[in-house]
Amino acid sequence: MKITHYSDIDSVTMNNEMVKNVTGRILIGKADGASNFCMRKFDIGPQGFTPRHAHDWEHEIFVLEGKGEIFIKDKWTDITQGTVVYVPPNEDHQIRNTGDKEFSFLCLVPPQAPEM
Repeated sequence: MKITHYSDIDSVTMNNEMVKNVTGRILIGKADGASNFCMRKFDIGPQGFTPRHAHDWEHEIFVLEGKGEIFIKDKWTDITQGTVVYVPPNEDHQIRNTGDKEFSFLCLVPPQAPEM
């Protein structure tokens, strides 16, 4: 069992040519005994973005706060607080912050996916 505040979990900050101003945390994962999924929280700062990529597994996204866009199905779609997104396997996708404040979302992936 794990009960903790997310801010007490170590974070990883990503900044390079493929990803900008993104911080990620593994909220619940293999180290916690979770064998069916991994729950991650990502925070994207203003003008930040995740890498454009595709992979063999699905994942689910729930937007916590902020204003952003997701590239999926060859187009950009606005996403904001409360938006849910299902990303099917092998679908090219990317998320970017389009607001002037932090954009945060939860992302759940299956056990065969890298946790971070």
